[in-house]
Amino acid sequence: MTFKDIFKKSFLEGYAGSEITLKTIVVAIAIACALALYIFFVYRVVTRKTFYSKSFNISLAGVTVITTALILTMQSSVVLSLGMVGALSIVRFRTAIKDPMDLMFLFWSIAVGIICGAGLAQIAVVLSVVVTLGILILDQMPVARAPMILVINACALDDEAVVTDVVAEYDKNYRVKSRNLTSDSMDMVVELRTTQGSALVKAIMQLDGVMSASLLSHDGEVTF
Repeated sequence: MTFKDIFKKSFLEGYAGSEITLKTIVVAIAIACALALYIFFVYRVVTRKTFYSKSFNISLAGVTVITTALILTMQSSVVLSLGMVGALSIVRFRTAIKDPMDLMFLFWSIAVGIICGAGLAQIAVVLSVVVTLGILILDQMPVARAPMILVINACALDDEAVVTDVVAEYDKNYRVKSRNLTSDSMDMVVELRTTQGSALVKAIMQLDGVMSASLLSHDGEVTF
């Protein structure tokens, strides 16, 4: 046996992976499945007020289990793990994340899969509990009220001052977003915040020359 063979043998033995028993695999996959189901239900509850994607939710559960299996495989052989890392590095995901919360859930699923595959299920459970509590607590924190959009159609061009005087009675910090003038009509879009939307619309409609008034609200992003 030459020095080259001895060096190659010692190098491979030094990077030999640990023995993974069937019990270890079953326990890790079972815990990963339980936590994946937990993430599935948490995502379903959290996204009840926004757009819910069932396929993305199923993907979150699948990513957790698949990541656990990958980590278990990497533990069995470091040489195999290096090849797997190289193979996974060529994968490119083109799906756009529509909501930042989806990105957080995706990282949560991957983290739980890695931790379970490493045999540290306690950390995965504690992480899931802490993340859930953080989501529920932060979701209940009060934020600024979302602005409303008041759309007014009037038949006289000099009605803007009269309209803004009425709007100022309900919100001093209103902002005129746009004005659309024609030869015989005027359209205005006003951004404001008020808790008396019905009274505001009725007051606007009582003005001479106002043909229509619409007050729109939304549950999207809030500007401070």
